Amino acid sequence: YVCLWRSKPQTLQLPVNVVRVCMLLTNMQDYVLTVPLFPAFAYCLSLLCFRLLWRFLMHTPALESTPASPKVPSHTPYLLIGGGTASFAAARSIRARDPGAKVLIVTDEPDLPYMRPPLSKELWFSDDPSVTETLRFKQWNGKERSIYFQPPSFYINPEDLDSAENGGVAVLTGKKVIHMDVRGNKVKLDDNTEISYDKCLIATGGVPRNLQAIERAGEEVMKRTTLFRKIEDFKSLEKVSRNIKSITIIGGGFLGSELACALGRRSTDSGLEVIQMYPEKGNMGKVLPEYLSNWTTEKVKKEGVKIISEALVKSVTCKDDKLEIQLKDGRLVKTDHIVAAVGLEPNVDLAKSAGLEVDSDFGGYRVNAELQARSNIWVAGDAACFYDIRLGRRRVEHHDHAVVSGRLAGENMTGASKPYWHQSMFWSDLGPDVGYEAIGIVDSSLPTVGVFAKATAKDTPKAATEKSGTGIRSESETEDTAVSPVASSTPTPAVEQHKDNYGKGVIFYLRDKVVVGIILWNVFNRMPIARKIIKDGEEHADLNEVAKLFNIHED
Repeated sequence: YVCLWRSKPQTLQLPVNVVRVCMLLTNMQDYVLTVPLFPAFAYCLSLLCFRLLWRFLMHTPALESTPASPKVPSHTPYLLIGGGTASFAAARSIRARDPGAKVLIVTDEPDLPYMRPPLSKELWFSDDPSVTETLRFKQWNGKERSIYFQPPSFYINPEDLDSAENGGVAVLTGKKVIHMDVRGNKVKLDDNTEISYDKCLIATGGVPRNLQAIERAGEEVMKRTTLFRKIEDFKSLEKVSRNIKSITIIGGGFLGSELACALGRRSTDSGLEVIQMYPEKGNMGKVLPEYLSNWTTEKVKKEGVKIISEALVKSVTCKDDKLEIQLKDGRLVKTDHIVAAVGLEPNVDLAKSAGLEVDSDFGGYRVNAELQARSNIWVAGDAACFYDIRLGRRRVEHHDHAVVSGRLAGENMTGASKPYWHQSMFWSDLGPDVGYEAIGIVDSSLPTVGVFAKATAKDTPKAATEKSGTGIRSESETEDTAVSPVASSTPTPAVEQHKDNYGKGVIFYLRDKVVVGIILWNVFNRMPIARKIIKDGEEHADLNEVAKLFNIHED
């Protein structure tokens, strides 16, 4: 640069700082090169001078030359804490009612908002070897979609939020809110940055529970244990499952059973041993009546899963490069890796600094009927403990609830003042052939009445998504369906006639003779009917007649 500068200074297009260095070194070089010094010493002296001058001119020490973090807005009208489904639903709702709104989502995850259900469902059935990178999957109906709600182009940069003429949604990733000043309407991030707000939504979701036996076992056991929740957990488990011989899933609920079926199908080709253990007698024993839980267990076994029921973990140790799971009844299970799928703990870390009430029975932040915890603060999703006008106080950990509660919180943040009355649904698929949708309180300790019929080829999750055009089945729902449906005229067969064939059906859960929960077993796109039955809150003399409303006996 110095030589070129001295020969043709007017024709070069150099950065201004480089020009300044060249001008100074040109003058300095005439002096340095006339001194009778040894060439090596002169060279070192020149380098030293160059480095010192460069640091001086850049006004920045060498140790602080790392790229600066994106500028964080000091104020945002709408602050959404958490980057999950509830936050994204709230952001869209806010923008729908206030098109010029400026919304800032703060999430401690490195990813933009995404949907969690495919992490334990469709992504595992992908034939694409790069699925962990693309995070694209084929739904049961064959259509492809991304796990992300929107591409990066949908959002604006956080540093541009203040100046955005038409507003927008910005996502600040990799940052955690650690303190709330409710009176001052501001929060503090883990890097000590402060952001003030006008309205705030807490949608922090939850963290996976672990077994005490695993936590006490030490670092080596924890390294070989996955607590499944996020994208990084899916990527990690997918990689691990291809490089080990045996994997054990602890937990018999929705997540544990879904992962067991997904990994079980892989075992046929890879030789992976898949073990599922849980304290109940059968899969989803806390939700399904015993006869249906037993049937489901046999279905999971057919997927290549070894079931160990009535299993209570006493201790876990690492021995001879294997994990040894000691059960309380003396049984010993050896495996290479553990997946703990034993529930979710609502994230209420901000409760103390914000002065928010945490429900002692259900966990989560207690909110009123409008999902408001305090002035200018709302809560949605897994972390919200709300009052259900039909079923009492509840906390729900499902996708549909996150969507609907997030949407309502967003509306109320813009002044709608609407109560939360929606009965959210949830669904679980054991592969593309068996699935169910549920609503209300579905607890196997309650009395149940099941009405079943013989299933056909169209009574599968795959067929349901082909008909609705979506793999996230709650997206195909219509909240405003409140009219009584026309019952089928087909005679209802006796329940005993389908004693061992639970191809499709309806299970009613009763409390004080009133239906408080319904499971639609391989019966799809009928959720508005189930929602109305629970909303009406009436006693029914014959639930076989009620089952006709779902047309399960039609071919």
